[in-house]
Amino acid sequence: MGNTATTFNEQIALLEKRGMVIDLEPNKVKEILLDIGYYRLGFYWHPFVIDECHNLAKGTRFSDVVCLYYLDVDLRNILNKYINRVEISFRTQIIYYVSNKYKNSPTWFIDSNVLKNDFIKDIDKYYNENFKISNKPIKKHHQKYLNDKYAPAWKTLEFFSFGVILKIFKNLKNEEIKKRISNNFGMLNVQKFTNFIDTIVLLRNNCAHSDVLFDFKTPLGISSIPEINYNNRDRHSLDSTIRVLIFILGKISINRKNELIEEIESKFEEHKNNSIIKKIIETKINYSFEKSYKKV
Repeated sequence: MGNTATTFNEQIALLEKRGMVIDLEPNKVKEILLDIGYYRLGFYWHPFVIDECHNLAKGTRFSDVVCLYYLDVDLRNILNKYINRVEISFRTQIIYYVSNKYKNSPTWFIDSNVLKNDFIKDIDKYYNENFKISNKPIKKHHQKYLNDKYAPAWKTLEFFSFGVILKIFKNLKNEEIKKRISNNFGMLNVQKFTNFIDTIVLLRNNCAHSDVLFDFKTPLGISSIPEINYNNRDRHSLDSTIRVLIFILGKISINRKNELIEEIESKFEEHKNNSIIKKIIETKINYSFEKSYKKV
């Protein structure tokens, strides 16, 4: 499309020129383009592109592209719900164990006896005027306690992002607390546990920003543990990341773990009879229809 805006008719003509089979009614196609957008939808016909001129594989159907888009949306909505459960549990345990260990340091997140300076020196990035204004309980705290530079950790950490909470965990000086939290999630190795939470944070950020999910890849390999048998030994794919989420979630709630498995596998099963989408699920997501998540 270059740098010039185009109309729906021009967009449809360009897709047909590149080999797209427009198998929906014209008005429906225009409705979809207005709802999703040509540019965003382009991420979902990208798997069908065969050359540098953006030509598409023979038989590429508009309906399959839309189907792939909504598979992504549905997966994102499912995963978000359960990632949130993990985030809250992880956050709560850090607040509880550290706050009770350092009772005389209510703002321990800026205490050099508790956290490494690598985190403390950047505190203004996370705790600033915008942070105070944007979070009502923090704003109320400062209105009531005018001389407090920071609110106590049990208030503050509730409003830090998942990524910042992970940074706090990584920078804790007390290794025993880190081990205890790791053990609570079924892992004896703190480094591997941290890798798992890193992976879930990456997935959370992808989902939160509505990035393309079906070809999600972690930049670094996911840690290997005996309890998880990664499909095709691929420790970068969305499938492997889902297996990590299932494992961690299972240490919080077996019921929630089973619900996640049921929702994800049911979603994939919906597309089993569409050979195009099934292939993408198997090759891009790296999911195996013969290898249930129930074994995680």
